[in-house]
Amino acid sequence: MKIYLTDQNKKFKQHLDFLKTKDVMDYDKTRLTEKITTIEINTTKTIDQLNLDFLFDYKIFPDSIMTFKNQWTEENRKMRVGDTIAQQVYIPPTKTFSQKIIFGVRVNSIIDQADKKGFSYETLEGHVEKGISTFTVEQLDNKIIFKVQTYSTPGNILTKLLGPIFSIPYQTFCTKTALQNVKRQLEKQ
Repeated sequence: MKIYLTDQNKKFKQHLDFLKTKDVMDYDKTRLTEKITTIEINTTKTIDQLNLDFLFDYKIFPDSIMTFKNQWTEENRKMRVGDTIAQQVYIPPTKTFSQKIIFGVRVNSIIDQADKKGFSYETLEGHVEKGISTFTVEQLDNKIIFKVQTYSTPGNILTKLLGPIFSIPYQTFCTKTALQNVKRQLEKQ
C-alpha cells in the first residue's frame, strides 16, 4: 500500500509493474469473514444476451471511488488467470480532495458457466484487506443478479484497529455503489 496526495493515473504503469512482482497475501479461507451482496437486474435478456465486456474490463466501481490499470489491457488482450490489477482508491470517495491509496490484486479464477459469468481475485502483499473477492453475473431461473462475494479480514494492524469505525463502513459503501454501477450498465443494454 502506498499513499499519495496527487492522482497517480500518469504513473499507473510503474505501479502495475511493481505490483506484478508482489505475492498474494497468505490467508486461510476458513478463517476469513464471508460477505455476500447481490442486486437484481431489471432486464428481459438472458445471461447469454448480455454484453459483459465491461465486467471483464473491471469497470465495476465508479471512478469517483477507484481508478485502476489492469495487466490485460496494458498487454492488449483479454483477462486471464494470473493478471494483476493496480487499484487507486480515493478516500474520501472524490478524485480532487482525497488521499490516493495504491494497492493491487491478482486474478485467480475466471468463471464461464452457462448460468454464471465473472471472475475472482486475491489481494497482494500490502493491500488493506487480506482475502478473495468474486464478482459474478448469474441467471437464476428468469432472474439476473449481480453478486459480490468476499472472504476477507484486515490486511494490517491499522485496518484491524480502524475496521469497525472506518474500513468496514467504507467497504460497505463501495460495495453498494459497485452493485448500483453494474446494475446501471446492465439495465441500459
